[in-house]
Amino acid sequence: MQENKAEEKHIEPKEFLRKMQGGELDDAFLLDVREPFEWSDFHLDKAVLIPMHTIPARIHEIPRDKPVYCLCAHGIRSYYTTMYLLENSYSDVTNVRGGMCEIERYMKATGAD
Repeated sequence: MQENKAEEKHIEPKEFLRKMQGGELDDAFLLDVREPFEWSDFHLDKAVLIPMHTIPARIHEIPRDKPVYCLCAHGIRSYYTTMYLLENSYSDVTNVRGGMCEIERYMKATGAD
């Protein structure tokens, strides 16, 4: 098995939201790998929807020169997408643990936008 040159990174939803709301992610690419029906229920305005199964064909749409934060419903598909991007020479990719379910729950609990 080939080792990744870039290190696998994760971020908790609370920290992700803090960074997003503080403007620290303004230059980042927020990649939502859920399906369209999941996206229509709830999504982040800045996120870009590219369902996981379409990533190989659409990888050119994901910038290599920006930090990439991978999101899904619970953090599993986003983990696999993070690993796939690292294996394909992306260097700054972070998986958002807990996914959109945890983000939505935290936003509702705190009244965050």
